[in-house]
Amino acid sequence: MAEQKGRTQTALGDVAARQLAIATRTVPQMITITPRWLTHLLNWIPVESGVYRLNKVKDAENVEVDCSGRDERALPQTFVDYVENPREYNLSAVNTVLDVHTRVSDLYSKPYNQISEQLRLTIETIKERQESELINNKEYGLLHSTVPSQRIKTRTGAPTPDDLDELLAKVWKEPGFFLLHPQAIAAFGRECTRRGVPPPTISLFGSQFITWRGIPLIPSDKLPIEKGKSKIILLRTGEARQGVVGLYQPNLPGELSPGLSVRFMGINERAIASYLVSLYCSLAVLVDDAIAVLDDVEIGKYHDYKW
Repeated sequence: MAEQKGRTQTALGDVAARQLAIATRTVPQMITITPRWLTHLLNWIPVESGVYRLNKVKDAENVEVDCSGRDERALPQTFVDYVENPREYNLSAVNTVLDVHTRVSDLYSKPYNQISEQLRLTIETIKERQESELINNKEYGLLHSTVPSQRIKTRTGAPTPDDLDELLAKVWKEPGFFLLHPQAIAAFGRECTRRGVPPPTISLFGSQFITWRGIPLIPSDKLPIEKGKSKIILLRTGEARQGVVGLYQPNLPGELSPGLSVRFMGINERAIASYLVSLYCSLAVLVDDAIAVLDDVEIGKYHDYKW
């Protein structure tokens, strides 16, 4: 029998016994994966040929109607004119080439298939980038699609109930949800606590969200934070409501989900298999008052509460 630090071992030890045990494994975990609520809450419109033309009415206030009395006055004559050069949105691509050595996929694919897991994590990363582009892209992102008249600044720095009420006054036609960084949600919660008006919560997709005036505050870590300040977006969604809509290309070769495709590119002379992963998307704000932004949101303001 073996001697261990002056003591006699009388039974099989853990280290040796573990060699005959099968460990329960998880799939690879990745901290950058988020719920991506924005993509769930947007209405998505299929776009043929990758182009979405947004037609508007020119000089809508010139369309004349009359509420006539019981006389025989002449009714106004009018027509609705269209913008002659409407904006066209082109889908943008988020893509990459995934390389997997065939030796790895042949030898080490149980219990989890190596190609499937590599693709899963790559697709998750692409979808995270998609949400970031929907918010921050300089051509079509929410922050860059907001007209100056729909932008306001905080009154005191920290996001207060008054500030969110101002946003609601800007997007008063069926507002859908606020979109903000989790740290901005915490900052708003502190301001509500300070005023003694804790915001209620609702359940969406099996998760709890705080609300203001019945409108949910949806978190996204893709909202930028610069020098301790962030932004809060309020938007209305849906084509029927003249809101914000997501755009995607339908019927792609190798389509796995709307706008997302995976295509096998072959195996090179080094026995490495390559897969092209592509996601095509864009976003359109149908009318200006479908979105408003609160700028200069301080996220680091705290209070001493005295009860």
